[in-house]
Amino acid sequence: MGITKEPFGKDYSLYTITNGSGTQVKVTDLGGTLVSVLFQDKNEVMRDVVLGYDTPEEYLTNAGFLGAWVGRSGNRIAKAKFELNGRTYQLAVNNNENNLHSGPDIFSRRKAEAEIVSEDSIRFTIRDADLQQGYPGNFTASCTYTLTEDNALRITYSAQCDQDTVCNMTNHSYFNLGGQESGSMESTQLWFSCEAYTPVCDSQAIPTGEIRPVAGSAFDFTTPKEIGRDIGADDEQLAFVGGYDHNFVISSKKGNTVRFAQAYQPSTGICMDCYTDLPGVQFYAGNVLDCVAGKAGARYAPRHGFCLETQFYPNSINQEGFASPVLKAGETFESVTTYRFSVR
Repeated sequence: MGITKEPFGKDYSLYTITNGSGTQVKVTDLGGTLVSVLFQDKNEVMRDVVLGYDTPEEYLTNAGFLGAWVGRSGNRIAKAKFELNGRTYQLAVNNNENNLHSGPDIFSRRKAEAEIVSEDSIRFTIRDADLQQGYPGNFTASCTYTLTEDNALRITYSAQCDQDTVCNMTNHSYFNLGGQESGSMESTQLWFSCEAYTPVCDSQAIPTGEIRPVAGSAFDFTTPKEIGRDIGADDEQLAFVGGYDHNFVISSKKGNTVRFAQAYQPSTGICMDCYTDLPGVQFYAGNVLDCVAGKAGARYAPRHGFCLETQFYPNSINQEGFASPVLKAGETFESVTTYRFSVR
């Protein structure tokens, strides 16, 4: 029980948090990235339920953002620009015509400051200069990973800036509750509390601004169902992005912590309950993972992992009807997302 530290390549470190039941979380100061979650399944086999890599060099290329702490702003910003306080800010164009996950200077490719804050928590800090990544203000962000005795991985985000700026941090881990090497996760059963989602305009995956009910559609997970059941349905929204890659509506604004999802894999009995105080979650079914070499000889193909990226809605800085991701100068942003593991 506690935290250990070991080298991760020549320039980075890997930290392992272990609780009393033997559950382990591995994170690295290369971008505050989540590398592994090891949890015992119903057959008493330890399963690593997070997709990832064995070396820092692979994380530095990491086109799929596996395990990434994403900031300043996750998801897409249309046309890679926004207006704030009467000034237009241009970001890097790295996804069609848009900015995705803040562009090439993403947090996960930088070395973060690491601080062990308790026997079950480690904090990573990254500092952005004014206009770094294209955003205004000198920005200090932290991401704290905590592993509790009841097998919950708690991710706490905090940030401050000396100018008004955009702050929409998330974690881009891909989960496979059958184990990271087990192949397709489409048999995983998923439940959402979400009764609406934000449809996208086209294959560029920018929301239209509409809040659309899920009832009667392939997007209805209010009753648990296998992820793969409707992923190939005749639905324009699924066709645009090759499956699920959409924001689901948890709330109209940042606020109270709620349980928004539960994922369950019958083959291992592993169940993951998810909680957040953020207004949305991007459910991504790994549609474009393609022959990626992963940990311990695993190979990741499309739909071998799913992401539940808690967030302000995509392009919310440019969409008046969405909750605002603006962090005011001198104020502190704080948010907590939790993934709690258990066995049925």
